[in-house]
Amino acid sequence: QVQFVESGGGLVQPGGSLRLSCAASGINFGVYVMGWYRQAPGKQRELVAHITNSGSTNYQNSVKGRFIISRDNAKNTVSLQMHSLKPEDTAVYYCNAVGVSFGSWGQGTQVTVSS
Repeated sequence: QVQFVESGGGLVQPGGSLRLSCAASGINFGVYVMGWYRQAPGKQRELVAHITNSGSTNYQNSVKGRFIISRDNAKNTVSLQMHSLKPEDTAVYYCNAVGVSFGSWGQGTQVTVSS
């Protein structure tokens, strides 16, 4: 059974930082490109960052220079360190593989950036 469990969200003031974590199970984790997605109210889910199995990273322009994605293939985890958070970063954040559909999403973790 494929499962993704996200954690680490919360309420933070503009300019603050948060670190999100995701534990994956039921997949051959080290094979896949992994990504962090987010979905803001009334908007479609979007990919904000991804990391290849060898550690190469890519970011959406809106988060470049502020977010850092990393992975631990031994622990089947992927993380997202977020700095200089802005109100427009408010969303539910999810992790999942990129380019392949397992038909399964976790519950996500809510990030709210507000003063």
